[in-house]
Amino acid sequence: EVQVVESGGGLVQAGGSLTLSCATSGLGGDNYALGWFRQAPGKEREGVACFTSVSGKTHYADSVKGRFTITSDNAKTTVYLHMSSLKPEDTAVYYCNVRPGVGPPYWGQGTQVTVSS
Repeated sequence: EVQVVESGGGLVQAGGSLTLSCATSGLGGDNYALGWFRQAPGKEREGVACFTSVSGKTHYADSVKGRFTITSDNAKTTVYLHMSSLKPEDTAVYYCNVRPGVGPPYWGQGTQVTVSS
């Protein structure tokens, strides 16, 4: 059974930094993508950043480029989202997403990030 557990959310002032963690277990194979999505109140869930295990390539939403960085541990089963220069518009519930090469995606339970102005 695949498990996805996020941690690290919280309250931070604008301009501050925060790091989210996503620990996964039960993944089979080595071909998958790990990523972060977020959903603000009244808005649709949007992709923020992702990392592919095979190529190591990363992708970022335009709104976070230059401010957020996605990294993983050596085993590529834990992914981190390092967020800096945070803005109030970054306030959202952040979800970790795992997309295996085959099969359905998996989601974490979400972690709240609140940026105060």
